Amino acid sequence: MNWDDTTDATASERLVGASADREDQAVEAALRPKDLDEFIGQEKVREQLDLVLRAARARGATADHVLLSGAPGLGKTTLSMIIAAEMNAPIRITSGPAIQHAGDLAAILSSLQEGEVLFLDEIHRMSRPAEEMLYMAMEDFRVDVIVGKGPGATAIPLELPPFTLVGATTRAGLLPPPLRDRFGFTAHMEFYEPAELERVIHRSANLLDVEIGSDGAAEIAGRSRGTPRIANRLLRRVRDYAQVRADGVITRDIAAAALKVYEVDARGLDRLDRGVLEALLKLFGGGPVGLSTLAVAVGEERETVEEVAEPFLVREGLLARTPRGRVATPAAWAHLGLTPPRSASTGNGQQDLFGT
Repeated sequence: MNWDDTTDATASERLVGASADREDQAVEAALRPKDLDEFIGQEKVREQLDLVLRAARARGATADHVLLSGAPGLGKTTLSMIIAAEMNAPIRITSGPAIQHAGDLAAILSSLQEGEVLFLDEIHRMSRPAEEMLYMAMEDFRVDVIVGKGPGATAIPLELPPFTLVGATTRAGLLPPPLRDRFGFTAHMEFYEPAELERVIHRSANLLDVEIGSDGAAEIAGRSRGTPRIANRLLRRVRDYAQVRADGVITRDIAAAALKVYEVDARGLDRLDRGVLEALLKLFGGGPVGLSTLAVAVGEERETVEEVAEPFLVREGLLARTPRGRVATPAAWAHLGLTPPRSASTGNGQQDLFGT
């Protein structure tokens, strides 16, 4: 079983999951900005990328290969399309898991046009033989196609037109150094600030013809986990609520009421997140407790708890991973409105043996 596929599927089923389902992909296509000036957030990345693309256009050359890393839903695919648009070039989109053999990659590379942008999503999940073929393609714009098998096999060099590879990854640490080093520009995308998400929400609401107040946008932004994809998804669900149970205008009260129905609390936690925290606090006194035990208590696979729920809880300072197990922080007790036992008041999971 591929646990990456399992956790991706679980994440896509959650309203606050950062993975994109088919509905998200369809809506994102309509909402996606077309150039760097229209792209909201990621100021440093935009400035640096703008310099790279302007310089390439001035030289009349293809842009350097670009590696975009960061959590899902932050705009890596959007930036790849903007790169192609800024360079006035076509774009080819594929993903690492779809390339299981070197021949798959060779077929794609050999059909590229000069200057074309090849977007390779989840590049860290590409097979090793294809990865090794990509080294030569990126550096020398050439691949060796193996014809035949065994001692009679022959390598036929195939020249490639200059192209720009845009790789996207959620786990940059899994990329081998030889591959990372072949990218001319590397950018790490950060989570968005609430004010940036408010701008994203207002822009999306305008494109979706939804009337929303600044307080309504702020309420949705505060529950969006710093991720534009989640902000747009929450906006659509709040829009539905406003159309059915109100006058169609999204205010703070309407947004809060809608997201209460969908079980997304004021901090962006959903049923799974709160289930993990409640089990940790109510059943295990705040920990420390092992991951497997915690997963059983929640009724989920350990990989789901570790890969889907925990990253956001850790980032929010509600849960800590320690050598002894998972430990709740004082902020977790406060968020759920519970009083921590005296031994948990220090927040480090250590029992007070002397009662002091």
